[in-house]
Amino acid sequence: MRRSRWPPPNADTRYALGSVLNHVVLHQSVIGLEAVAQLAAVEPDGADVVFGCAGGGSNLAGLAFPFLREKIHGRSNPKVIAAEPAACPSITQGEYRYDHGDVAGLTPLLKMHTLGMDFVPDPIHAGGLRYHGMAPALSHTVELGLVEGIAVGQHDAFSAGVLFARTQGIVPAPESTHAIAAAAAHVADDPSEQVVVIGLSGHGQLDLPAYAEFLDGNF
Repeated sequence: MRRSRWPPPNADTRYALGSVLNHVVLHQSVIGLEAVAQLAAVEPDGADVVFGCAGGGSNLAGLAFPFLREKIHGRSNPKVIAAEPAACPSITQGEYRYDHGDVAGLTPLLKMHTLGMDFVPDPIHAGGLRYHGMAPALSHTVELGLVEGIAVGQHDAFSAGVLFARTQGIVPAPESTHAIAAAAAHVADDPSEQVVVIGLSGHGQLDLPAYAEFLDGNF
């Protein structure tokens, strides 16, 4: 299987390390606040299920935490799904314990779902999701049963990305395709009428070579 090696592992670590910090999670919550407000205008009962991709956790937490606020206050009852890559499944296969946020072991210890600071993931195209741990705040919500993790393979993720591009006219980033794939699988299993929110965290215009590899059958 031929896969791109960009971005390099150190770049992934720097990117995702920032995403596990609580102030970054707080900054990202503007996404969820806007989603809750916009949804209230058309669906008074709110969302039934919320899907977001998860690597370090800030993107998913930023989307989901305002929805969890609504759940905690009894105004709605959404199910929140963190879609992580099968190549780096810190929620679904990691341990909940203290670990360093960087591979050098220089950062303070963080209590989080982790695969271990020395874990080296496969070089999948979703570089932003290649991180050994999950944000402490998000990890805590998983432990409380407020968030559920699901691991998505790269092939399934890109298949969902192509379907989304063909039906919605938007090429999603490889990271976002994990959330789309998880949502598509959920709807296929439960076709009942429901309000589903998907966090589309970015576009994939700069990832077209990766889509070309997928369409050529190279992974």
